[in-house]
Amino acid sequence: MLKVAEHVLVPKHEILPEEEKKKLLERLHVTEAELPKIFIDDPAIKHLKPKPGDVIKMTRRSPTAGETFYYRVVIERKKEVEELEELEETEEEVGEG
Repeated sequence: MLKVAEHVLVPKHEILPEEEKKKLLERLHVTEAELPKIFIDDPAIKHLKPKPGDVIKMTRRSPTAGETFYYRVVIERKKEVEELEELEETEEEVGEG
């Protein structure tokens, strides 16, 4: 079974402790709602068992940029999004047949 989090192209993901989350939001002068989002069931973070509202720190390494950090707030997947994805999958299957 493929472990997505261990793939060489997947950056390191970790849940920020609450105190670090507060400091990050203050430093960036943003609210939690203004951060980019990541779904709670995203394969790259599922193993972390995140909760809605957790902030995920992603550490990316690049030969040109060095080490960079990105932050995402965890959100639940809404039923409408799931239905849309199912519809898109169905359309793809029909197009392939």
